[in-house]
Amino acid sequence: MSAGGASVPPPPNPAVSFPGPRVTLPAGPDILRTYSGAFVCLEILFGGLVWILVASSNVPLPLLQGWVMFVSVTAFFFSLLFLGMFLSGMVTQINANWNFLDFAYHFTVFVFYFGAFLLEAAATSLHDLHCNTTMTLQPLLNDNQYNINVAATIFAFVTTACYGCSLGLALRRWRP
Repeated sequence: MSAGGASVPPPPNPAVSFPGPRVTLPAGPDILRTYSGAFVCLEILFGGLVWILVASSNVPLPLLQGWVMFVSVTAFFFSLLFLGMFLSGMVTQINANWNFLDFAYHFTVFVFYFGAFLLEAAATSLHDLHCNTTMTLQPLLNDNQYNINVAATIFAFVTTACYGCSLGLALRRWRP
């Protein structure tokens, strides 16, 4: 009782006043047993291969392949972060609509990776373009660079397909 005779209500319990995080994917190692977890692992694997292959081709067309490198490296690290958040269980501690964040992330990366795939395919298709380099005409890509870029294009397509599948699964979770 206070001096005036009225009782002071207790402070609100923060656990009661804030809703919990909205996530339908399991946290911890169980994420790896889901299709979404498997696709994120494939995105990391194939995205890393795109990154390695484009970098090993000595980037003969920096304007086109620079964007491919940016997208593949950025998506690689954000996918690692995304998977790490679920593996560590931090998604249960952070109050957010994880189903929407999953959808928004995969939509954004799908659009960027699709563009990167098209640019890598365009860079690969220019392999017979002859450039004047010190009085001799040489193809833009030698045979080794061409083969590496073909592999990078294929893996960019596969990575884009993985992000598309993750996007579809995320859409189903976000809008059941």
